[in-house]
Amino acid sequence: MRGAAAIRRGAARPASLWRRLRAAGPARTVRFRLTATYGVVFLLTGAVLLTIGYALVHHNIDAHPDFGKAYRNLLPGAPQQPFGGLSNPLRSVFRAAHAQFVSDALHRLVLEYVLALVAMTVISVGAGWLLAGRALRPLRDITATARRVSGHNLGERIDLEGPADELKELADTFDGMLARLDSAFASQRHFVANASHELRTPLAIMRTEVDVTLADPDAGTDELRGMGEAVRETIDRCERLIEGLLTLARSEASAVRGEPADLAALAGDCLTDLRARAEDARVDVRVHLEPAKAQGDERLLERLIANLIDNGIRYNRPGGVLEVATSTDAGHARVRVRNSGERIEPEAAARLTEPFQRLGRGGDGFGLGLSIVSSVVTAHSGTLRVEAPETGGLDVLVELPAAPTVKTASVLAKGNVNVPSALMPS
Repeated sequence: MRGAAAIRRGAARPASLWRRLRAAGPARTVRFRLTATYGVVFLLTGAVLLTIGYALVHHNIDAHPDFGKAYRNLLPGAPQQPFGGLSNPLRSVFRAAHAQFVSDALHRLVLEYVLALVAMTVISVGAGWLLAGRALRPLRDITATARRVSGHNLGERIDLEGPADELKELADTFDGMLARLDSAFASQRHFVANASHELRTPLAIMRTEVDVTLADPDAGTDELRGMGEAVRETIDRCERLIEGLLTLARSEASAVRGEPADLAALAGDCLTDLRARAEDARVDVRVHLEPAKAQGDERLLERLIANLIDNGIRYNRPGGVLEVATSTDAGHARVRVRNSGERIEPEAAARLTEPFQRLGRGGDGFGLGLSIVSSVVTAHSGTLRVEAPETGGLDVLVELPAAPTVKTASVLAKGNVNVPSALMPS
């Protein structure tokens, strides 16, 4: 048994030695492999070409032996016909001389071909090394940039110049990825800062209410009840904020399910739920709902429409107008919400899709409504347009991919949308 184990160990040593030698050898970089490939390809093609040339030379010498020329050079006074008047022994001498001449010529030709092939292979390997280094230089630039980039300098770019080849496309793709990462990191930092600020405010309110009440030794039932109501209201505000943040996170990371969802029916349900708020705000709601079946997640789409209607009521003016419409056009399911209100600059309106952007319009919202809408639209591969009309308010249009089959009859005519009679158009 010990002898067998020794034999196995002895057989394993060469393998381990070979692995160590390979590990200690030169690094097999792309440049090294390209150079080796160039050299091998040139060596093989050169050998084939020279072999073909040697075969052609050998064939032509054997097929057309110019004995007459050699005969006349040796015997100037000989007749024009080769070997004419020569005896057989002399003829054999001439034939043997010719064979020796051909053999020596072919031997020299082989040596010259081999030397030329070796020299040109060495030159091709050197040229291949230089060309591979020049061709791979952009990759070294990309690698160096990738090593330098971190979360603090995502603004750095490769900006590769040159022809529009695969390496230029790779560098441009890498620059685009860095731009998206830079934007995502900036948005994340901005979001975390705003979320921290929004959460810090209600916590400070609750702490102040509790501290003031506890600092009063004569605080009675009314003061304690007032403190409790203030804390309860602040807790409700925190819950709404956290719910909005969770909805935003879910919509950004959600894998949208491909199920048909009727935007008209969802809009009718949202209008039913928000009827009391519209009446309290004295907002005139005008509805025009036509079938608009989109492909997506029904819960997220309902939240999208609810946010649009809620914003249209929240940031409206007393006696203002809110218009809600759904339709289908050119393979897209559309929902449009327009409301009156204060005039907003177009540049400011474009920023409303970012989190915590209220633009000083007041209200008790957190500025997450349109950011959630934008995230849901992006998750459904749709488009969002936010415009600020000269007359005031906002005009928001959402277009989503329509479901494969969409009916063309009016939903209101069929009566299958739950719209309160108080909100029905006159």
